[in-house]
Order: sequence, then C-alpha cells, then structure tokens
Amino acid sequence: METKSGKTKTFQMVICAMCAAIIAVSAQVVVPLPTQVPITLHTFGVALCAAVFGSMTGTVSTAVYVLLGAVGLPVFAGMRGGFEVITGPTGGFLYGFILMAFFCGMQMKNLPLRIAVSVGGLAVCYLCGAVQYALLMQIDMLRSIVLVVLPFVVKDVLSVVAAQYMAIPIRKAIAKMGG
Repeated sequence: METKSGKTKTFQMVICAMCAAIIAVSAQVVVPLPTQVPITLHTFGVALCAAVFGSMTGTVSTAVYVLLGAVGLPVFAGMRGGFEVITGPTGGFLYGFILMAFFCGMQMKNLPLRIAVSVGGLAVCYLCGAVQYALLMQIDMLRSIVLVVLPFVVKDVLSVVAAQYMAIPIRKAIAKMGG
C-alpha cells in the first residue's frame, strides 16, 4: 500500500485502524427504531474517512470495521458484534458501507461530481440493506424501502455532503503537515 508521497505500509495500516475506530464510534450514536435498523452516524463516519483518505483506504478501513464486528467485537450500532449481525436484518447495510466507501473516496476535482458519486454510493448501500432486510423479514422490496431507506435519506444525504465538504480542509491540513 505504498502511496505516491512515500508513506509506509505501517502508516497506511495506522490510518486504516484509525478510520475503523472512527466508524465504530460513529456507530454508537444510536436512535432505535422499531424496524431494528437504528438511526446512527455510520454513514457520516464511512463517508468522511473515505473522502479524506481516498477510495482504497476508505474501503479497506470499512472492511476492517465490518470484519472486527463479524468476529464479535462490539463495534456495530448499540455495542453489538458477531456474525449474526451481518447475517441479520441490518447486515446488508454493513457490507453496503464497504461499497459506499469506495464511491465516497473517489478524489475527483469537481466537488458537485464527487458529491453525486458519493450519493450514488449511498444508493448502493441502501440497495444492499433493503434487499437483505426484505429477504429476512419476508416482505416485498417496496415495503422494505419504505421501512429502512426512506426514514434515513435526508440525514444520510446531508451526512455524505457534509463529509465531502469537511474533507477538503482536513486533506489540506494533512498535506501541510507533510502527510
């Protein structure tokens, strides 16, 4: 994972671990809903880490987060962990975050395009989550979307947009520090 600026693999692993920790902390801001899919700051954490550090680091960091939760560390929303969370009704969103991170981390110079691609990544995450929820809860896709996507759209789109805007000064500060 050498980068153009010569960062070492160790530095990249530290960044990935730090981002996984940020995502884990963002998951603990929880507002429970009756659908079992809580309102959290997951989306913001994933989008911010990817927007700051790019697609590869964002995707790997998010995958590390999901793997940590899968092996039982209580990093998922509500301090939950275990493979049963990934295979449960909310699991599609968790692996959907990995795909979303890839899109949110695309470093295009045009900010409106970067935001549009990030929102597209959010849509992919929603699709993964809504499909798994529909299958496990034995409901049709439209009902699944109404229950576990629509309540989150405004918050999540604002999270992705805010992450892209916040990433700009953070990346500049990192560059000034020689990072």
